[in-house]
Amino acid sequence: MKLDHHLFVCTNQKSGVGEDLAKALKKELKKQHLKSVFADGEKYKNRVQTCNCLDLCKHCKKGDGAAVVVYPEGIFYGDVEPSDAAEIVHDHLGAGQVVTRLLLD
Repeated sequence: MKLDHHLFVCTNQKSGVGEDLAKALKKELKKQHLKSVFADGEKYKNRVQTCNCLDLCKHCKKGDGAAVVVYPEGIFYGDVEPSDAAEIVHDHLGAGQVVTRLLLD
């Protein structure tokens, strides 16, 4: 199995939002058929998991959402809420396009 994308959702500062966001991302992966994909004779998988701290508190304390990092690209999103899950899964994981409005620079 090869991980196509690995998303880490911070639950350190905003545990309720982080947990809800992780659940929403997992739900969207299933809904959009991107949890596991079989292509070119290999199985690719997108995985979401929570983590304790991404060291991005200064970026996320201002809003209601949590921080997310997407690997292997190393793209950091901030102030992400569960309502943003469908867009991240569709645009970033499905189409390979960064969701610029959530991007941390």
